[in-house]
Amino acid sequence: MPRAEHPVSRTDISDNALKVLHRLNDAGFDAYLVGGCVRDIMLGQQPKDFDVVTNATPEEIKAQFRNCRLIGRRFRLAHILFGREIIEVATFRGHHGADEKPTELGRSSDEGQLTRDNVFGSINEDAERRDFTFNAMYYSAADFSVSDFANGVQAIKRREVELIGDPETRYREDPVRMLRAVRFAAKLNMKITPRTGDPIHTLSGLLSNIPAARLFEEYLKLFLSGNALKTFELMQHYGLLTPLFPQLKDSLSKPDSREYQLIEQVLINTDNRINNEQRVTPAFLLAAFLWYPLEEHSQRLITESGLQPHDAFLLAMSDVLGKQTQRIMIPKRFSTAMREIWQLQWRLPKRYGRRASQLLEHPRFRAAYDFLLLRGEIEGGDTLEVAQWWTAYQDASPDARRKMANSGGKGGASRRRPRRPRKAKKPDA
Repeated sequence: MPRAEHPVSRTDISDNALKVLHRLNDAGFDAYLVGGCVRDIMLGQQPKDFDVVTNATPEEIKAQFRNCRLIGRRFRLAHILFGREIIEVATFRGHHGADEKPTELGRSSDEGQLTRDNVFGSINEDAERRDFTFNAMYYSAADFSVSDFANGVQAIKRREVELIGDPETRYREDPVRMLRAVRFAAKLNMKITPRTGDPIHTLSGLLSNIPAARLFEEYLKLFLSGNALKTFELMQHYGLLTPLFPQLKDSLSKPDSREYQLIEQVLINTDNRINNEQRVTPAFLLAAFLWYPLEEHSQRLITESGLQPHDAFLLAMSDVLGKQTQRIMIPKRFSTAMREIWQLQWRLPKRYGRRASQLLEHPRFRAAYDFLLLRGEIEGGDTLEVAQWWTAYQDASPDARRKMANSGGKGGASRRRPRRPRKAKKPDA
């Protein structure tokens, strides 16, 4: 498509991305913007990042840019650094021959998953290796044209997420494509075609072969992009939640369960915050996903092992986090925050005397209080009463706070221990 037939303009493109394209072109290489940035401009949206593809090898790319570093072993890439902006540059990928022996450039597992993907090829092969049809559009800064190799423009017009090639083969090559299909459908307000979506139901278990660290990055993209609730519903429909959160297997089958309701509400709140440009943390969301598995495991430890409730709760935290990190690696800065939010759920009901003011000063109090409010909405009863008490306590004057802490919010009855009566003095002999 020549410039007059598409909406992609240089004003929509990062100056640094244009620099990379022109530098590679001037050095005699072909270079194109590709993938999400071209797709988003076609959709009338502003891209968040810009990816470049070229026939230059990673080493040839590095030779052109002093501000370049090469990353990755499974999939070799060049990152061109412009301050805080990174332009990612990849070499055209080629096909892996069916009868090819594993090499340092290309290798796959017995299940068909690509574990090394540095076989280079032509732009036509690269387009066939792209995941979805709307991601196989290439913009050239040399003549301002857009090359559409897989009818991506038609997919955008039909609002369809359509996989390139045989779906089972493509999902086996990289099971994360199943998560990407759901994420694009939610983000772009599109529907997944039956041909693309139906195999996901039977192949979702392949996600267990993906490294836990990579799944954490995918988790962030899925649930921290402003479309978390719709993403969650699609993942539930296609059976993609259990491979990521095995401890939720039973509870998520019941939409009226408290587990489902808590996660649904926290996702709504997360979407609202992100769309209002407010700060969110993965720790809060993960704490909500795993709260009821934590409670249930704690109760089992009390019943089966005879542990004291607090000891059982602490042990359950370690067990639940340990099981979860086998599927999604949670960095320590987030797992520590999760533990603090959970521990404060145990401490917030004990709000008498000086404890209340001390808890209010806790650096994780606000997150724990917000979490308690959500639980109160779902559970009602004592949990709701405690949440309402803390709401009133924060708004009260210092004198009122002291009275509330001394009474514990229980109708003014004092929680102080009664003094022991003094022993009568023995009469003098």
